[in-house]
Amino acid sequence: MDEESPSSRKSNEIEHKVYARVGLLGNPSDVYYGRTISFSLANFWATVKLQPSHHLIITPHPTHDLVQFSGLDHLVNRLQSEGYYGGVRLLMSICKVFYNYCNENNIELSKENFTLSYDTNIPRQTGLSGSSAIVCAALNCLLDFYKVRHLVKVEIRPDLILSAEKELGIIAGLQDRVAQVYGGLVYMDFNKDHMEKLGHGVYTPMDISLLPPLQLIYAENPSDSGKVHSTVRKRWLDGDEFIVSSMLEVADLALQGQTAILEKDYSKLADLMNRNFDLRRTNGASVFCKMIQAFYSHTSLSDTEIFYRIMFGDDALGSLNIEMVEVARRVGAASKFTGSGGAVVVFCPDGPSQVKLLEDACKEAGFVIQPVKVVPSYLNEDDLKTLSG
Repeated sequence: MDEESPSSRKSNEIEHKVYARVGLLGNPSDVYYGRTISFSLANFWATVKLQPSHHLIITPHPTHDLVQFSGLDHLVNRLQSEGYYGGVRLLMSICKVFYNYCNENNIELSKENFTLSYDTNIPRQTGLSGSSAIVCAALNCLLDFYKVRHLVKVEIRPDLILSAEKELGIIAGLQDRVAQVYGGLVYMDFNKDHMEKLGHGVYTPMDISLLPPLQLIYAENPSDSGKVHSTVRKRWLDGDEFIVSSMLEVADLALQGQTAILEKDYSKLADLMNRNFDLRRTNGASVFCKMIQAFYSHTSLSDTEIFYRIMFGDDALGSLNIEMVEVARRVGAASKFTGSGGAVVVFCPDGPSQVKLLEDACKEAGFVIQPVKVVPSYLNEDDLKTLSG
């Protein structure tokens, strides 16, 4: 078979853009059958392009998948700034998950091949869901290329994206993927009964015009938050009463937040944002206390292990991350992580004058600050037809 001409391939090109996301309230309770509110952030995005081709080709990104270097110093500097992994593995993984899902659900796919490429401007290690944005955009391309968008329910797509990331050892919850599949502002209920009965949570889009003006703060050169892993998940699985009750309270913040947003009670929203971060920080403090108790009760842990674990109180959240929150709080603003750390979402209840104080404080601290731009929902007619109810 002859290869298509470049002009023909260009006319058949499919391109999808998926935006970064901000966890406004409730995170990280999505991993614990909780509730969250998130929105799509127009400030940053990932794009994936699909072109029909004779062979199936995954194109490496010239920056994020670099394999040619000028020397060892270039290689080491690149790894320190970008890490070991680019986006090729993400594209390959979603292709596998999509293919298996279609096979298991008797969705017939044509034998055509394609070339996938991607680009992204989402800052790395900022908790803005850069990886899942690439995966989501690729899934959208596959749905359109094989013309099966109407056969794969919108509510199921976040699970496919999460499955593709889990294949690569990425530990995460559904919140980010739901926000990126739906777009806009979404309230999510991951109640265990819903999850077991429906196979997914209950996702309720909200009007983005209900949100007050928000700010985004992030560091241009964040440290790798992935080097420190919290013990919270294991303690939750073990039934730790403090962790279980804390996660229930975090989830309740999203429920209260939905009401506050609908009623435009922004004073309440500010309180809930601050409480969300404080609860997360308290979990780290509780680890510190337990380690101190272990030390004085002569546990079998070595001195090195005790020291290492004690040091993972606030450090588990990251000193740079905490400083971003504190910069906002020092000018009287409400603030919390956008996700796992690396960026902070801020609400200035006193308006523009307070925003100016925040901008000056961020400049002095060396942080980047931008007004938040929220993306409306980008579900199309075919997508809406697949929604339950």
